[in-house]
Amino acid sequence: MTTTQTSEPTDAPTGATAGRPGSRWAWAAAAVTFVTIIGAAAFASLPGLLIEPLHAEFDWSRGTIGFAVSVNLALYGLTAPFAAALMDRFGIRKVVAIALSVISLGSLLTVWMTAAWQLVMFWGVLVGLGSGSMALAFAATVTNRWFVARRGLVTGILTAAGASGQLVFLPLLSWMVEKHGWRPAAVTVALAAVAVVPFVWLLLRDHPADVGVRPYGSEVFVPKPAPVTGAARRAVGVLFKAARTGPFWLLAGTFAICGASTNGLVKTHFVPAAHDHGMPVTAAASLLAVIGVFDVVGTVASGWFTDRFEARRLLAVYYALRGISLVFLPVLLAPSVHPPMLFFIVFYGLDWVATVPPTIALCREHYGEDSAIVFGWVLASHQVGAAVVAFLGGVARDVFGSYDVVWYASGGLCAAAALMALVIRRGSGAGAGARVGVAV
Repeated sequence: MTTTQTSEPTDAPTGATAGRPGSRWAWAAAAVTFVTIIGAAAFASLPGLLIEPLHAEFDWSRGTIGFAVSVNLALYGLTAPFAAALMDRFGIRKVVAIALSVISLGSLLTVWMTAAWQLVMFWGVLVGLGSGSMALAFAATVTNRWFVARRGLVTGILTAAGASGQLVFLPLLSWMVEKHGWRPAAVTVALAAVAVVPFVWLLLRDHPADVGVRPYGSEVFVPKPAPVTGAARRAVGVLFKAARTGPFWLLAGTFAICGASTNGLVKTHFVPAAHDHGMPVTAAASLLAVIGVFDVVGTVASGWFTDRFEARRLLAVYYALRGISLVFLPVLLAPSVHPPMLFFIVFYGLDWVATVPPTIALCREHYGEDSAIVFGWVLASHQVGAAVVAFLGGVARDVFGSYDVVWYASGGLCAAAALMALVIRRGSGAGAGARVGVAV
């Protein structure tokens, strides 16, 4: 349901707890979500570090390894809209706790694999399903339930959590892979995911009404809605409804290019591409971690901008700048780190997932109470784009002996995404109301 700040509360509790401000609880929910996403982000740090060790140990082609990563990325995205609906049915805590356990299981099982199909099953399917169940739709659901004011800022902070996790784990995992092999790194990912489960179960609450408070920035108490049955049916129904609108396809198209140029390309292939030019794996992984540092700054700033400027224009700027940077990357790769490469890392890091807050804002503007599930489907397109490039990037390296053609093609796609963002129309009056209402 969606209620505006000017409407009267319905079914509000009586007594001392009625209408209590929820600022402390809302920020606590955001903090738990932030830490949870950091703990689960370890899995995202590993694929780029696995390509060379798995190629060396098992003699699997980079295309084969890239296919396993692409399955992971595709399922990550395709699971997200169903996860948002499952959170409405069973609650955030249960869904996230199970998802973290599946991530841990899938990562741990890779330690004993001996065939490529096992990599696809364990890392691709299990970790993909688990990570998709607590993807950015998780952050969108928490933001929609707990916040009315500062939604853009909170979205930016929670989105940055993934980059923070990359910052925490990537240098450690790259050191483990180089010094002790890839198996200890996989075990570390499994332990990091399972360690967060008690934290989620004990501290995270599903809804402000569970503790008798109002969402942050709301003047009215919002009762907790009844569990929504038919999660899969609802997710598919929202897809068919949104698919009849132009903004959905433009958002899905731009976000597919976003995924192709970040998770699919840079996160998966930057380390092996830099290693092709003689750069040590640990140095390349450290550069990827530095991207994570500036990603935090850029994403939080993007959330702040989204609260103040038109989201579609922000998207156009972000994609245009990203495309320019990717076109120049092939000439910057070298055996050692030099100032122009550091400039690219800083520049690209600021832009990495800065696209998320304005994309979520546009989903909320156009689709109101269904925005979290719509964003889940838009995220699915992001991950499908990432999956395609993760696979094709490995194939291109096998065929051409370098990644240059992939960098140039991705730069051109980003230019197209900038134009697509400008075509997105403004939201209706209902969408504007969603900005000041509470989506639950």
